[in-house]
Amino acid sequence: MKFKFAAAALVAAMSMSFSARAETEIQWWHSMGGALGEWVNDLAKDFNASQKTYKIVPTFKGSYDESMTAAIAAYRAGNAPHILQVFEVGTATMMASKGAIKPVGEVMKEGGVKFDPAAYVPAVAGYYTAPNGQMLSFPFNSSTPVFHYNKDAFKAAGLDPEKPPTTWPEVALAAAKLKTSGHKCPYTTSWMSWTQLESFSAWHNTLYATKNNGFGGLDTRLVFNTPLHVRHIENLANMAKSGLFVYKGRGNAADASFVSGECAMMTGSSALYGNVVRNGKFGYGIGTLPYYPDVPGAPQNTVIGGASLWVMSGKKTDEYKGIAQFFSYLSQPDVAAKSHQRTGYLPVTKASFELTDKSGFYKKNPGTDVSVNQMIRKTTDKSRGVRLGNFVQIRTIIDEELEGVWGGKKQPKEALDAAITRGNEQLERFQKANKS
Repeated sequence: MKFKFAAAALVAAMSMSFSARAETEIQWWHSMGGALGEWVNDLAKDFNASQKTYKIVPTFKGSYDESMTAAIAAYRAGNAPHILQVFEVGTATMMASKGAIKPVGEVMKEGGVKFDPAAYVPAVAGYYTAPNGQMLSFPFNSSTPVFHYNKDAFKAAGLDPEKPPTTWPEVALAAAKLKTSGHKCPYTTSWMSWTQLESFSAWHNTLYATKNNGFGGLDTRLVFNTPLHVRHIENLANMAKSGLFVYKGRGNAADASFVSGECAMMTGSSALYGNVVRNGKFGYGIGTLPYYPDVPGAPQNTVIGGASLWVMSGKKTDEYKGIAQFFSYLSQPDVAAKSHQRTGYLPVTKASFELTDKSGFYKKNPGTDVSVNQMIRKTTDKSRGVRLGNFVQIRTIIDEELEGVWGGKKQPKEALDAAITRGNEQLERFQKANKS
């Protein structure tokens, strides 16, 4: 009897050991915290439950900057993750990292998974596609800037809560009424360069940088000191002096001040939606990014933000198969639609957008289609997006120079000129380092 029990236990142990060995682990490093971190964990959990061959292991590695730095160090040490989430600003750097990444098109093909780049939203897929048409990374959490506003604050200020301002002059007027009604932070913004220079340029069909904003070659140079750009920063500077615009810091630091109700209006990522719905205690509205009505052709389209998933090189064949299966899972219409509806990120595929539309989600949740409509407009060579080398450093330079403006220490044109001079030095450095 004891022998039978021992034998059975041995068989069970061997079975468990075999099962553990059969499950291939795939490490996924990401930068999603809070509600978005829960979403990422749920995606991995649901995929893992859908099959028993592969196990996605998501790990939060800090901010986008921090996770990218950690991955580069890990790659050099020979222990890079299988999948790395990289924000759009790092795209050119990843593209230039020859040998470090494996194009997602190759991963899907070798994994035997059906993969059609045309199935993805063009404005999203195009950003992560090389000149030869090969998709290099997987579109995951793509966003675009929108106008967030507090409907309760609008009512208190005598503004129509169902009519957000659509132009910059209207934003200034609304901010003045909000201030009069007692609001100490009528308007703020997150991601200064992305919302006020990059998307601002595309929205007005004006170049941010030469060579079609970097898509045409590494010898691109910054040009965001035109009369239009200077005029806009001057207007924001005047609003800051009057207490109508309150600068809350770099990156997405301003998000918390809007969610808490401190600031009544904000330009920022469409992906703030999930956080506001979950934690906001006020009537919430979403409008299009403001524009100047006297600029011919405006509004055009906004540019991509968020991040994509890059596959690192040097992994095993079965691990790449698992990655292909995971990306295929994320592309399923129902999975992609649920992610879009939950987070406010753009739908990554046309099918997920159509499924969301047919479900009545946009009608039940007014404003949630704003980001999609801003992005599916026809793009031009000036509005496809911005893809630059050393882009992280360039954004930091812009923050530094414009903080001089908000603090009253620099004139708008002076700050923009300085940002361009310093930024172009970064572009020249990148160009020299990546000459083929």
